[in-house]
Amino acid sequence: MAEKPDSVDSPAPRPSKAIPSSRLSRIGRLGALAGKIAGNVVSQGAGQLLRGEKPALSSLLLTPKNISNIADQLASMRGAAMKLGQLISMDAGDFLPGELAVILGRLREDADPMPKDQLIETLSKAWGEKWQDDLLYFSFAPIAAASIGQVHKVITMDGTMLAVKVQYPGVRKSIDSDVDNVASLIKLTGLVPKSLDIGPLLEDAKKQLHQEADYEREAQMLDRYRRLVQEHNANLQLGSAFVIPKTYSPLTSDTVLAMDFIESQKLEVLEQESQETRNDVMTALMTLFFHEIFNFKLLQSDPNLANYRFKPDTKEVVLLDFGATREVPDSISTAYQSLLNSAAQRDKTAMQQAALSIGLIDDSHSQEQVEAVLSIGMEACEAIRHEGPYDLGQSDLISRLHEKGMTLTMEHNFWHTPPVDALFIHRKLGGLFLLAKRLKAQVNMRKAASIWLKS
Repeated sequence: MAEKPDSVDSPAPRPSKAIPSSRLSRIGRLGALAGKIAGNVVSQGAGQLLRGEKPALSSLLLTPKNISNIADQLASMRGAAMKLGQLISMDAGDFLPGELAVILGRLREDADPMPKDQLIETLSKAWGEKWQDDLLYFSFAPIAAASIGQVHKVITMDGTMLAVKVQYPGVRKSIDSDVDNVASLIKLTGLVPKSLDIGPLLEDAKKQLHQEADYEREAQMLDRYRRLVQEHNANLQLGSAFVIPKTYSPLTSDTVLAMDFIESQKLEVLEQESQETRNDVMTALMTLFFHEIFNFKLLQSDPNLANYRFKPDTKEVVLLDFGATREVPDSISTAYQSLLNSAAQRDKTAMQQAALSIGLIDDSHSQEQVEAVLSIGMEACEAIRHEGPYDLGQSDLISRLHEKGMTLTMEHNFWHTPPVDALFIHRKLGGLFLLAKRLKAQVNMRKAASIWLKS
């Protein structure tokens, strides 16, 4: 069958770049990047010395030019390398100087798509050499390109419209080496103290990324999450409805995920909606988060903005990307419910016990350190104690918590790595707070969590 034309409604394509698929080629890319950064450090440092200035290594490493080189290289490599860059930019983006935040922001946008011949070769391995003959339509221009795969619009012979996510070649095999090499680059900047053992975090990052690269697992998680939302829809108490695509098993494999194509727009269009609609959407997302932790025991842990879409005609939120879905252990769920209630009741003794149960503190910490952690926890939950809608758009809570966290680290020497389950829960909630601030939303957090609060 003749080659299918590109979709007429696809965005203007970004220049494609072949993905380095072998481990050696990816290591070579990062090695070249490290060499380029080192060269920039030497030239910048020499210039400052000639001017009679004493350069600090961190200021030489974290220049706009170096950050730009890192962002460009990670975006071209895709896979775990780009994914880690995204996580760094999401965590630090709101607190970096504007110029650096804009550069790192590139990693939260579309990646460079793979060339057409590489795409055809990848699909031929997954679907067989004659896959084009079995489809009515295939858009070679991707409608989205992210860190692990890119998405294409497809129409089957029976007229079913699908969104098909195709994994970049070599991504799964390169995860471990990518994580190790990017971690080395992060350590090079001096942002991570040598005394902090990030080994367990890196191992869990590898495990998480291997799970995200298994599209058959993602299909199972998507179907499971969709059933949970449907089963509990009657008592979710949501102001806005959610739409979750169904998987299409005939075209799904460990490297290709096929699902319903849902017409929707980027979540940014919500900024043009009424205050009531923005409030409803954020209230629904916050309520869903509490259900994930305390009811579903299943957390879609990636708060990337691209994982949410909006249907302006029906005011529905589309939920996408379930590769980062994690099961929440019963013990963690129970401890966080205790933490929530202790914060609502201003009970520091109960909060300390809950924090110990979760692993946010341990017996090695001084009373001064424990008090500092509890102070942050109590302040983080101020929206739960607030009567009526809490104005997340006007709140400076995130910057206050960041400042207190830095003080805890620098003044109280609190270098402690919480359990990974806790980190992912905090990441999801932090992402929702940043989204709510961007949408200038007002949410009655106490009401959203009311099912799990003691009267």
